[in-house]
Amino acid sequence: MKDHHGNPIVSRIKTGSIERRLHLASAGLMAGGRMVTHFATGVFSSKDKRQQRNRDMQSKQAAYLVNEMGKLKGSVVKIGQMMALYGEHFLPPEVTEALHGFEHQTTALKWPVIRKAIKKELGAERFSELKIERVPIGAASLGQVHRATRLSDGRQLCLKVQYPGVANAVDSDLNGVARLLRLTRMIKATHRFDEWLEEIRTMLHREIDYLEEARTTQRFAARLKNDNRFIVPEVFPEYSTQRLLTTSYEPGLEVTSESVQQLSQARRNHLGSHLLELFFKEMFQWHEIQTDPNFGNYRVRLKEDSGQKQDALVLLDFGAVNQYPDDTMNHINGVISASWHNRPEHIIQGAKNLAFISEEMPEEIGNDFARLCRMMIEPVLSGRYLWKSSDLPHRIVVKASKSAISRYFEVPPKEFLFLNRKLMGVYTFLSVVDARMDSSNTLQKYLDKIPA
Repeated sequence: MKDHHGNPIVSRIKTGSIERRLHLASAGLMAGGRMVTHFATGVFSSKDKRQQRNRDMQSKQAAYLVNEMGKLKGSVVKIGQMMALYGEHFLPPEVTEALHGFEHQTTALKWPVIRKAIKKELGAERFSELKIERVPIGAASLGQVHRATRLSDGRQLCLKVQYPGVANAVDSDLNGVARLLRLTRMIKATHRFDEWLEEIRTMLHREIDYLEEARTTQRFAARLKNDNRFIVPEVFPEYSTQRLLTTSYEPGLEVTSESVQQLSQARRNHLGSHLLELFFKEMFQWHEIQTDPNFGNYRVRLKEDSGQKQDALVLLDFGAVNQYPDDTMNHINGVISASWHNRPEHIIQGAKNLAFISEEMPEEIGNDFARLCRMMIEPVLSGRYLWKSSDLPHRIVVKASKSAISRYFEVPPKEFLFLNRKLMGVYTFLSVVDARMDSSNTLQKYLDKIPA
């Protein structure tokens, strides 16, 4: 049996901590043993041959570990997804490539299990007030979503229910995965890696706290209540708990749907502008950012279906919203402002304040870094930008890899890693809707509020 999106539906997810720890430890020891044997047998090979053999071995062992981790489902899959998104600065390319296999690993639980979980959270009386559809309309690594009808008035609702036992396994699973990576020698244990690992732990605990997500959803709803470009679901506290979040059902089309893709250029430009300005609000004004770039977090409500004068974006998931310290965001926003005004010395100083580059960086390398930052904001500098046909990501990678900048870089702070993923998510959205627009005025009105 499968849900509406074709995800398999199973009867249980293993959540016993001892069982899961043993499984991860066994997989780590197996892969670690293979790596030790591999290095021992290749000691007399030429350098080039040895390097290629090592890459091949890492790819093979990473694929094995992802397969073993995937068997546990639940928070292990979520951890794998997060590491795939944010681990490029800590993990070998072969490992991050294998971890991307988790992005499409979703499993739904059978209705009797979910029904029991929902009834436990709501209580018998509240549960009886709802008619819940048995087949989920969405599933993820930590929970699944069911559509429901409130019997008293016919109100359409969405119930996001957490898989039983998942919350209790988060810390054990994260520790187990970190131990597994260390056993296989696929990471270098550093202070920054430990810091990044703790940030993932914080994010996981935030994502399993549905009451916190409810408060965040209400906060964004209040901020955007008078902006008809955005639709934020209404939270129903009487049907929400720490493991169950109930909101209004908000219909809309997927961004990649044919109906959205066939909209006029002007309408697609407006959708791109909506998302870009939302990002600027999060970054410059609120210092609170939705860091999950998953397209499933957005829907498009066409004006024909809403009676409004323009198309709107439905914002669906607020579990991965991060709040950032004002000091950190002020430094980051200062680097962006300096890039806009083409002030290399301010860009370099801002990057040093963020501990992103070393104090010993030579002047010419610093100027090269400043030019790279200027290149990164190319789409919003001036003029009508064609997002879909742009090769900007490729040019950035080429410039960064061919210059001497990398020798002076430190591993960026955790806040920068998550912001980078958000930026790439925005860029991908604008490319998918094939936006062609001048965004310079949109950005400038936020930059004008930053001291030059």
